[in-house]
Amino acid sequence: MPSDKKRLSSGLTVTSKVFVMSRNGSATKVVREHYLRDDIVCYSTACNKCAELIKENPDGQIPNIQLSDVPAKLQNERHYIVVDTNIVLSAIDLLENTECFYDVIIPQTVLDEVKNKSFPIYQRLRSLVKAEEKRFVVFHNEFHEGTYVTRKHGESMNDRNDRAIRKVVSWYDNHINHDNSIEKINLVFVCNDKDCRKKAEAEGIYTKSLVDYVEMLPKADYLRELVSNDNQTFTEFQNEAKYQEYYSEARIMAGVKNKSLFKGILNISRYNFLQGTVQVPDFKKPLLVVGTKNLNRAFNSDLVVVELLPQDKWRSPSSTIVEEGSIDDYDNPDDDDDGATASNGIIPDKERILLAQEATKAITLASSGNTDVEHKLQPTAKVVGVIRRSWRYYVGQIAPTSVSADDNGNASRACFVVLMDTVLPKIRIRTRRAKELLGKRIVISVDSWEATSKYPSGHFVRSLGDIESTEAETEALLLEHDVEYRPFATNVLNCLPKEGDKWKVPENLDNGDEQLKKRKDLRGELVCSIDPPNCVDIDDALHAKPLPNGNFQVGVHIADVTHFVKANTALDDEGASRGTSVYLVDRRIDMLPLLLGTNLCSLNPYIDRYAFSVIWEVDKDANIVSVEFTKSIIRSREAFSYEAAQKRIDDKSQNDELTKSMRILLNLSKKLKQKRLNNGALNLASPEVKVHMDSETSDPGEVEIKQLLETNSLVEEFMLFANISVARKIYDSYPQTAMLRRHAPPPASNFEQLNDMLSVRKNGMHISLENSKALADSLDNCIDPKDEYFNTLVRIMSTRCMMAAEYFPSGFFGYSDFKHYGLAVDIYTHFTSPIRRYCDIVVHRQLAGAIGYEDLAQSHRDKNKMEFIVKNINKRHRNAQFAGRASIEYYVGQVMKSNESIQEGYVIKCFNNGIVVLVPKFGIEGLIRLEDLGDTDSAIYDEDKFELHFNDLHKNKRTIGVFDKVKVEIKSIKDEISGKRKAQLILQ
Repeated sequence: MPSDKKRLSSGLTVTSKVFVMSRNGSATKVVREHYLRDDIVCYSTACNKCAELIKENPDGQIPNIQLSDVPAKLQNERHYIVVDTNIVLSAIDLLENTECFYDVIIPQTVLDEVKNKSFPIYQRLRSLVKAEEKRFVVFHNEFHEGTYVTRKHGESMNDRNDRAIRKVVSWYDNHINHDNSIEKINLVFVCNDKDCRKKAEAEGIYTKSLVDYVEMLPKADYLRELVSNDNQTFTEFQNEAKYQEYYSEARIMAGVKNKSLFKGILNISRYNFLQGTVQVPDFKKPLLVVGTKNLNRAFNSDLVVVELLPQDKWRSPSSTIVEEGSIDDYDNPDDDDDGATASNGIIPDKERILLAQEATKAITLASSGNTDVEHKLQPTAKVVGVIRRSWRYYVGQIAPTSVSADDNGNASRACFVVLMDTVLPKIRIRTRRAKELLGKRIVISVDSWEATSKYPSGHFVRSLGDIESTEAETEALLLEHDVEYRPFATNVLNCLPKEGDKWKVPENLDNGDEQLKKRKDLRGELVCSIDPPNCVDIDDALHAKPLPNGNFQVGVHIADVTHFVKANTALDDEGASRGTSVYLVDRRIDMLPLLLGTNLCSLNPYIDRYAFSVIWEVDKDANIVSVEFTKSIIRSREAFSYEAAQKRIDDKSQNDELTKSMRILLNLSKKLKQKRLNNGALNLASPEVKVHMDSETSDPGEVEIKQLLETNSLVEEFMLFANISVARKIYDSYPQTAMLRRHAPPPASNFEQLNDMLSVRKNGMHISLENSKALADSLDNCIDPKDEYFNTLVRIMSTRCMMAAEYFPSGFFGYSDFKHYGLAVDIYTHFTSPIRRYCDIVVHRQLAGAIGYEDLAQSHRDKNKMEFIVKNINKRHRNAQFAGRASIEYYVGQVMKSNESIQEGYVIKCFNNGIVVLVPKFGIEGLIRLEDLGDTDSAIYDEDKFELHFNDLHKNKRTIGVFDKVKVEIKSIKDEISGKRKAQLILQ
C-alpha cells in the first residue's frame, strides 16, 4: 500500500510504493519512491493555462504535437477522444484510418498496457503520436499529481488501470473547460468494456462503445464494417450452441495452485482440427483435448486452462484425418437452425460418429490385456478457461457458399471467412460487400466467441487483392506470420548518419575520438567473407595466418552494427520490435534500414569497415591457446560465394596468401566439427530447397535441393566457435542478464511414435535418447543399404521431434540448463549476425561492456526488461522461419503450375483415411486422401504396423506403410475452400 504523499521543495510530490516480494518462501519488503508533478501540460492549444506554462518554461519539454483548439464536431459539439487499451489493441487499423479519429488522448496507462501486450501495436501507436496530421498525444497520467491513482485494497490491477483512465477523462474535462473562455470541448471516452462504461457514466463521464462512436461519425456507412462487433451485431445467433462457460478467475487460480487444473499452450493438430494437445510439466505426455465440446472455443496457440478427464476417457491420438469442411459442410451463416442448436448440443453428427469410433478404440485397447496399453493411451482434458488469446489479424477468403445469390449489397449480411490457417475455425463476419470481396484475400479481426454461438465472430479489416496475385499472397503470408513489413518511419530513418551512403571510416584514427582510439587496426590482415551467391548484407568475415611458434591466429570479424544502432533510440526500438530480418523467395524484409544492412554495416570488400572481432590463437588441433575480443577496423580483400571459395581452395595452382589462409581455415574447421561430433553434436536435416527466380520477370523458374559444400561448413564452424567464446565472456561479466541461447533435450515421449515406426517397419531400428551423443550415434546407424536417402529421411523426422531452441537471460536458469543439446555445448549465444538478428545486437553491447569499450545500457542489465526482449525475439525468430517456409511453399506451387511431373516420394505418416508423402526434390509434403487412393470400403488400417491396406483405383490390392518409397504425380491445384495453391499428389 502506498504511504501518504509528501511535497518536496522542488514542487514535486513523492509517494512511496511498498511491495512484498517472496523469494524461496521468505517475504521481502521493497519500498520505491514515485515522483508526481503538477506541471505536465495537457497538449491542447485551446488551453490558456498550459500555453502560459510553456511560455514560462522555454527550455522545458514543449510537445511537438498539440490537440486542436477547434476539434471536429460530434452532434454539433466539438470533442477530444480518450481511448482505453482494448480499443487500441482491437482497432489499431481504425485508429490509423484517415477518415476518423483525430485529437486523441492516449493515457500513459494505456500506452504501457499496450506495450506489454503487443509490442508491434505499441510501435504503430507511437507512430500515430508522431504523425502531426492525426493529433494523437500521450498524457503521462502516472506522473501527474492530478491524475495519479493508487490501487485500493482488494482491487485488481486491471480495475485500477480502468479507474486511472477514467480519471484522465474527468481531469481533462475539468482542466480544458474551466476558466477558459472558449467554446466547450467535450471529452468522449471510447471503451468497449460495459462495466467500465457503466462506472464512467456514474462518474459523469460521456462514454461510448466503439460501435456507437463510429455510428455518430459522418462516414459511418463506410467505417461500420471496420469496427469490432463487440457482440452486438450477431445477436440472432446467440441460441445456436451451448458451450461450457469458462471457470471464474478465482476458481482457476485455486485449481492451478492445488493441481486440479493445468495451464499450457494449446496446439491443434494440422491433420485433425478436432484434436489438440497441451504440454504441462506434471505429465510425461501432452494432454489430449479431443472434440468441439472439450476444445470449448479455444484457438490454436491460446494459453488455456484445462481440467483432466476421468481415466476411462483417456485416448490414444486419433488415426483419422479430419478437416473442418468434412464435418460441418459449411453451414448457412444466416440460418441459426444449423444442426448445432442449443437443444441438440454443439456436436455435428459426423463429429459424433468419429468421437464414438475413437472411444470404442480406446475401450478395446484398454480391455485387450496388452501390456503396452499405457504406452499408447494419453491423458485427456477439457478446456475450462482461456488465460491469453492468440488472436491477431487473420487472412482468408469469403466462403462462396455463405454468400446469398440475391445479395444486392445494400444490406449488411452475415457470411463466413475461411482462414488460410487450416487449424483455425471459420469466422462469421457481417458485410454488405460480400459479393465484391469474393475471390479476394481479405484481412479480418476476431472479436469474440460466445458460449451461445457455434462460430467466433469478427469483422472485416481490409482487402489485400486477388487470390493468387503475388502481392496479395506475399502480404497475406507476412500478416499470417505477424511480420512487420511496413516502411521504416521517419523518426527511425532520422537516426541514420546524416552523411547517408557517403559515410566512411575516418582516415585519421587519432582524431581525438576516445572510442576510435580503442579500436584495433586490422586492415593489414587477409580478411575475406564467404556467403551465399549475391549476398548484400555481409555480417561476417574471417582471416587466418600461421604464427612463428607453429600455432595459428584465426579471426572472426562481425559487422559493428551497434556503432550505428544506439540503445534506446527509435532505430533501436524498431530493431527490437522486428527482432529479425525475414527472407522470402522474392524479397527480404529487413530488421534495419537498407542503408545499414547493405551498405554501412555490410563488410563489403575493398573498403574500410568497423567490426567487432574475436581473435584466437589455436594450436594445430584447433585447441584454444588464447582469445581476444576487440572493436576493430578491417578491410575485406574479397567477398566470395561458397562455390567461388570452394573452387579457389581446390585449385592447386592458386597459392597466394589469401588462398592459403582459406585452406588453413578449412583445415581447422574440419577439426572443430569433428570435436563437436565427438561430443555428441547432432547432424539433423530438413527438406530445404531453393527456388530460382527469373532475373527479368521475377517469375519462379525451377526448384532444386540446396547443395552444401565444405565452405558452408567452414563458415558455420567458425561462427559457432565465436558464439561459444562470446557466450562465456558475457556470462562471466553479466551472470544474471547475459543474452544466451539454449536447446533443451527432447522428452522421450516426443520420439515414441518414430521409434515405434522404426522398430516395426525397419527391423528393430531404434533412436537412443540417453544423451545427444547416443542420439547422434543411433542416427548414424539408421541406414538402409537399399535406399541412400533413408538416413536423411530419419534425420528430417527426428528434427520434428526435437524441442525448439530459445533465447533467454542467463539469470532465468541454472548453468546446467544452459546447454545447447543439438550443438552439444554447455553455453551458447548468437553474436555473428547483428544485421539481421536483434539478439546479436544485445550481445554486441554486452560484450562491449564486458571488455570496457563502453557502458552497457540499463535495458540490457535489467532482468525484467531482458525477459521482455527475449519473449519478443523468440516469437519473431519463429515467425520468420514459418514465413520463409510459407514463401517457398507458395512459389513451389507456382512452379508446379506448368511443371507437372512424376517424382519419388516417401510415406512419412499413415492414417486410416489417407497417407502423407514427402517429395525430397521439391521439399514438399502432401496429403493423399483415401478416396483418391482407391476403394474406401475395402480399406483396413493396421495401426500397429503403420500400414494401410486398400484396393486401388484399378481394383488392385495394395499395402502402403511408413518409410515406403512411392511414385507420385505432382500437380498444382487451388484449394477452393482456403484459396491456397498447393501440390496435389497422385499415387502411381
